[in-house]
Amino acid sequence: MTFKFPLSMLLLVLLLNIFLCSGEVLYLPVTKDASTLQYITQVSQRTPLIPIKLLVHLGGRSLWVDCDKGFKSSTYKPGVCNSTQCTYSNSNYCGDCILKPKLQPGCNNNSCYIWGENPLIDWFDDSAEIADDVLVFGSTPGVRVTWPRFIFACFVSPNMVRLLANGVTGIAGFGRESPISIPNQLALDPRFTKKFGICLSSSTTSRGVIFIGSGPYYVYNPKIDISSNILYTKLIANKNAFLVTQEYYIQVSSIKIAGQDIPLNKTLLSINKKDIDGGTRISTASPYTILHPSIYYAFKTAFINALPKNVALVESPMKQFGLCFSSKNIKSTNVGPAVPVIDIVLHKPSAFWRIYGTNSVVQVSKDVMCLAFVKQDEEREPSIVIGGHQLEENLLIFDLPGKKIGFSSSLKLQQTSCSQYDNTILR
Repeated sequence: MTFKFPLSMLLLVLLLNIFLCSGEVLYLPVTKDASTLQYITQVSQRTPLIPIKLLVHLGGRSLWVDCDKGFKSSTYKPGVCNSTQCTYSNSNYCGDCILKPKLQPGCNNNSCYIWGENPLIDWFDDSAEIADDVLVFGSTPGVRVTWPRFIFACFVSPNMVRLLANGVTGIAGFGRESPISIPNQLALDPRFTKKFGICLSSSTTSRGVIFIGSGPYYVYNPKIDISSNILYTKLIANKNAFLVTQEYYIQVSSIKIAGQDIPLNKTLLSINKKDIDGGTRISTASPYTILHPSIYYAFKTAFINALPKNVALVESPMKQFGLCFSSKNIKSTNVGPAVPVIDIVLHKPSAFWRIYGTNSVVQVSKDVMCLAFVKQDEEREPSIVIGGHQLEENLLIFDLPGKKIGFSSSLKLQQTSCSQYDNTILR
């Protein structure tokens, strides 16, 4: 027996299948702050809507905002103890307002609370009130999403906003496991997936972008799908501390400078099972890559030995940099200054992320360049923290279901940049 469907019904089924199978991409513009080198995104929140600026933090558990002063919204709803909202957020405890003399957003009775963090000062606080409110994400050329009840954390602790750039009032958290991180909440919308890409601009005047969704991820002039040629390596789980699980760790097996392995204590490249130190973490909160002292000194020596012989070392004009040199005899290429190429070797010798001069050094004055890798000052930290300068003009794809991270080479090799994502703007 055969069944005949009306043509209109068949077309409806085909259109429904196309919709269900088609992913969309949400674009979050990212600006590099000139004075602090922090990476800032902007969303709109509350009723009536107001724009809020947030620090991009890969390891952040949630989106959180400062509610200490001036938070006004007719649609703000604090999480009531034992509610679905609190359970879903994995809240730590419930309680009444004790931080303020009267009730306000961030300090209500019978509310639930979670931990939050400010990665700039390595500060953790357990007094973030769970709440939900209207939130609007996205800009051209992608989709724009209005989320009527987006779960976030509301702080009234003044410590939480220390060192944030001027006008920044919170954190945009992209943590890998938290159900209320930005990518994990947005994935509840069937148009998106638990996959996002970060493409940071090296410019403080042209914006980079965070792509949320399965792709493709385009830049223009020329039009290129920068997500099509990506090297992937697996995410490494670090479950040695309650908040570290939100961070993104990868396996680094060695580092090469100018094609030569640098001598390393390989035990530092793995996460210490008894502590939270060791291993390699990717961070948008650190402006430069931070290396364990023993790795740093080996790295610095190898870089010096690989510099052209006519390049003179000079005293560092800035305390944070441990190696500076004259740039008078450094040639320029399409991937930046012609300094020794650095290869971060991942899970196997043939899988490496190549770092060219545009990402390895920084011009600090007319005739002086400095190595944009710095020595670690703190103990019990990852042995390597890959910072923002090394990520700029590269696409990184965070595939949470696949438990892997993808790396592109410098987009300068393709004569484009992260700031070329918006084809509606003439540049």
